[in-house]
Amino acid sequence: MNLAAATNESLAEASNVLIYSSMAVYTLAFFAHIAEWVFGSRSKVGRTAAALSASSATASAAPAVKAQAGGTAVLERPEVVTRSAAGTRDVPDGPGAAGGTFKGDLYGRIAVSLTVVAFLVEAGGVITRALSVQRAPWANMYEFSITFSTVAVGSYLVLLALKKNVRWIGLPLVTTVLLDLGIAVTTLYTDSDQLVPALHSYWLWIHVSTAILCGAVFYLGAVGTILYLFRDSYENKLASGGTPGKFASSVMERLPSASSLDKFSYRINAAVFPLWTFTIIAGAIWAGDAWGRYWGWDPKEVWSFITWVAYAAYLHARATAGWKGRKAAYLALLAFACWLFNYYGVNIFVSGLHSYAGV
Repeated sequence: MNLAAATNESLAEASNVLIYSSMAVYTLAFFAHIAEWVFGSRSKVGRTAAALSASSATASAAPAVKAQAGGTAVLERPEVVTRSAAGTRDVPDGPGAAGGTFKGDLYGRIAVSLTVVAFLVEAGGVITRALSVQRAPWANMYEFSITFSTVAVGSYLVLLALKKNVRWIGLPLVTTVLLDLGIAVTTLYTDSDQLVPALHSYWLWIHVSTAILCGAVFYLGAVGTILYLFRDSYENKLASGGTPGKFASSVMERLPSASSLDKFSYRINAAVFPLWTFTIIAGAIWAGDAWGRYWGWDPKEVWSFITWVAYAAYLHARATAGWKGRKAAYLALLAFACWLFNYYGVNIFVSGLHSYAGV
């Protein structure tokens, strides 16, 4: 074995160690997020924040009057509430997973810190994998999976750095990342190897990297959509005079309002949709270079287009009054399900020119 081969093998082993290490740190972050929710549920603030906020909103509904020098009365500008659909309730956001408690918030900060550490370790594993094969680290499903989870966590951390109220994503995100990495290292793992001839192109960096980024952001939008459906059902039950269970109340009242979750999901999906469009166009250009045709109705191409149509239908539905709210949310989840099948289903169960699963 020559020196270069030995170096590449060592780098591949280092990549595996880093990926497993990141899983260990993500596990610690998972338990810290659980502790955040548990200690937050013990707070009276966490149990009554929605009711108190609603009372405050009602009490301050009338514009206050300020007296200025000269005897001129000036009305305070009322708070503007953006509705996601006609008839949406004006419900304030909950206090977050920590429930407004010091201990819950402490565990939440620990969870975020551990997530940052795990992200850096996992990113190191992805970079080391790339160095071991001297190419982009997403030529098979194992590499795609570890890169996908890295980008998903990175997108979440960017939103946190921008001071967005998204810490409620932490627990479902870390849970999903652990599942993704578990499947990657046990079922999808492939030894580092060179590319098939069709993948020897700079379009591998452009086309696949944008596909990974789109999938990661679409995932965050899907999490928001699922939680929106739960929170909307919770608010509907309260509005109709029902009494949700203690566990449902403890969890749901700490999430953002259904309106906020709905707007978050819409903005996330709308922001990344143009990039998904570019991904398909870039893939077509690459296909023209590699196979001499821009479109050949290969299964991967078909499902990429189906995913595009599904998200386009969702965005169009949001612009149509009769399809806002829950109906549009179901379309968003259907679109993300199409993306998941395009990745797992097509690569594993369907043969085609894009069959680079490596499993």
